[in-house]
Parts: sequence; structure tokens; C-alpha cells
Amino acid sequence: MRRRQFITLLSGAASSSVSWPLAAHAQLSRKLPVIGFLGAGTPSTWGGFASAFVQRLRDLGWIEGSTVVFEYRWREGRSERFSEIANEFARLKVDMIVTGATLPVAAAKQATSTIPIVFAAVGNPVEAGLVASLSRPGGNVTGVSNQTPDLAGKRVQLLREIVLGLRRLAILANVASASVAAEMAQAQAAASALGLEVITLEIRRPEDIAPALETLKGRADALYVVIDPLVSANRIRINTFTLGERLPTMHGAREAVEAGGLISYGTNLPQLFHRAADLADKILRGARPGDIPVEQPTKFDLVINVITAKALDLEIPPALLALADEVIE
Repeated sequence: MRRRQFITLLSGAASSSVSWPLAAHAQLSRKLPVIGFLGAGTPSTWGGFASAFVQRLRDLGWIEGSTVVFEYRWREGRSERFSEIANEFARLKVDMIVTGATLPVAAAKQATSTIPIVFAAVGNPVEAGLVASLSRPGGNVTGVSNQTPDLAGKRVQLLREIVLGLRRLAILANVASASVAAEMAQAQAAASALGLEVITLEIRRPEDIAPALETLKGRADALYVVIDPLVSANRIRINTFTLGERLPTMHGAREAVEAGGLISYGTNLPQLFHRAADLADKILRGARPGDIPVEQPTKFDLVINVITAKALDLEIPPALLALADEVIE
């Protein structure tokens, strides 16, 4: 099934499931386990992640509508939706909540201490207070970390290799998230250690993005975008602005580079949701989430958009191109 078709199905599932009578839902959930998928974006931005999760569960024998039921809900650009959706899933008594990123996981944990929660792509789940430890999470939460704060120094170095004469680095981050704030601090420290002037742009809502970017005009040589659902949902807006201002950008995921960003270094997000499905399978078969260690990635992808580089009149070093896992051209 093509990705576009799958996203259409997800959109239909999300809209139709909202209108189900609770009695009908309860009757169905008694027959099959119900997984609540809390999408931290929209079906268009998060549909691929849901697809990776569902496909891996299918490989493990969990077929939608046959051996398992999915309830899809989407943030749709409103931060308050995280708590609304998490509380709805708790009321529906779903058998599991699956999501990604720190803020929706925190909302789910706040809503329930008994329903298993499986996450993907959380930067530092211990520091964020989501689990007691990586080896022994405890409670009802486990998942797959993306270790993104640990990569901040490497990302700054890569950006410096591409942008010759880099002196002023802006960092854009949704500081409402603990993991994002941690990465921002590490990126700032790495940049300062290299003698770069740092400009921090703190955002919390979609409405903060445009004013924050406007303050950059003529003040920065490059922009480091800290990955989280808020900036991911607005990656086209961010890249449109930076291309207009001729600002090279560093991102945490290939999806932003596909949307016109210059470079990304980080984990493969669909693969993290693929691995999260393995953990969900264990729980569906009786394992306790608190006994399942949080997994960590072992590989990080370097993705470079040569089209964007040409638009910015940047020459990508041949050695760096040779190291890239993917070159968009």
C-alpha cells in the first residue's frame, strides 16, 4: 500500500472512530486488544510513523481489525490536544497507548498509571521523568529513545564544516519540552566551545515561530532546529523562511531535509516506530512495560539536500558527501 493511501485510511479511521458510540467501542474492545495511537502531528506529518508501527505489528501477527484494533488521534497543531487525547484513551480503557516525543508521553503518563505506554523518539526519557532508568523503566512506560540531545555537538560540527566562516549560530527550540530544552543547552555549549556567537529562539506554540524567525534577519549565519513535533509540523514554514533569508539549516530528522532543509543528522524515525512495535508485541503477549528495557539507537543517518545547498551557493565538501547515508539531488 502506498504511503498516501495509508495516510488517507488513517485520516478516515481517526474521524470515524471519534463518532463511534462508546458502547460499541466497549463491545469491540472486549473481543480484541485496542491500541490508542496518539499522533503528535497530523496524519500527513505522522502517518508514515504510524504506518511503520502498524506494518511491523502486522509482521508479528497483529492484524488491524482481525487481531487488534487501532484508535488514531492527532494533535492537529494544538498542544492541549496531548492531554485531551491521553485522557480520552484512559476513559476508553484502551489496552495500550503508543506515541512519540516527550510531551505526549508525559501527557499519557499523567492520564494513566495502569495502561501500558510505548514511546518512540524520546530524547532522554530518564531526565524527562518518564522512566526510572533505561534498563529497568518501572511503572507503565517503556519505548525507544532517539538520544537526540547527545548528538548536539556533532550536529554543530557538521554545520561548521559546511558553512565556511560560520560565526553566528541561531538555535530554534520548543522549550516546553524537557528533552528539547536539554538539546538546546548542549547545542549552545558546543557552539560556544567553538567560539561561535549563539542566538537562542525559544518557542512554545505555532504562533511563536514566525516572530522568532523574523528576529533573525541579518543576525545569523545558520540555524540549528531542535527536533520535536512542533517544529516538525511546521518544517515547511521554517525552511521557506530560511531559504528566503539564505540561512543554512541543521535538523534532527531526514523528513525536514526532504522538505527543503539543508542537512540532518539523527535517527531514522520510522525505524524507531518499527522497533517500538516489537516492544508493543511483548506487552500484548503479557510482558510488563516496566520490565522491558528502553532501547537506544545504534545508527544515526546523515542526510544532505544538494538542491538546497546549490540554492544557498554552498559547496558541500566531497568527503562529507561520501559519508552521507542519503543525498537528495
